[in-house]
Amino acid sequence: MYKKAKDHWDMVYQTKNPDQVSWTQKIPQPSLDFIHSFNLPKTAKIIDIGSGDSMLVDYLLEEGFENITVLDISVKAIDKVKKRLGEKAQKVNWVVSDITEFQFDTMFDVWHDRATFHFLVTGEQIARYLDRARKFVSDYLIIGTFSEKGPEKCSGLPIRKYDEDEMSLSFSNGFKKITCLTIDHETPFKTKQKFIYCSFRRI
Repeated sequence: MYKKAKDHWDMVYQTKNPDQVSWTQKIPQPSLDFIHSFNLPKTAKIIDIGSGDSMLVDYLLEEGFENITVLDISVKAIDKVKKRLGEKAQKVNWVVSDITEFQFDTMFDVWHDRATFHFLVTGEQIARYLDRARKFVSDYLIIGTFSEKGPEKCSGLPIRKYDEDEMSLSFSNGFKKITCLTIDHETPFKTKQKFIYCSFRRI
């Protein structure tokens, strides 16, 4: 399963530019708004799960955050971001792994995931993800997925859609929902995709 997923995403990031994939955001505003709402010190430990070649790390570095970890299953995606950041890449902790397989050696103040969780479609995958969140999140969780009005697939892969109640229930063992927002994401192709973002506090 790991190799199949890794090969898929390596191929995507090796062959497609940001303007050729639906999930590209020039400014990851919903994610930044949630992170800002936590009033974090610049030393806060933040991890971006399934980052792809997201711009979130660029903005966090620009704002002065000092302890950022970026995780993705695709080394090709990670390499793209490193190249884009240049010397700034040295300020980031990079992890190439499937989040359902990885074990960290630290806790994170903020766990951010925009569009990884909805690719987990089996009970076992979801359970492994939630286990890691409970083990390695000390304060806040931000999860963005396709809403119940979102597409059936993404990048040719099946996804699992969520509404606010399902999202809250999924993370209820260990986390308390702070707020949820529905977002219309405009793709580079000028189409709209329905997302739901939820923030949680560790309990």
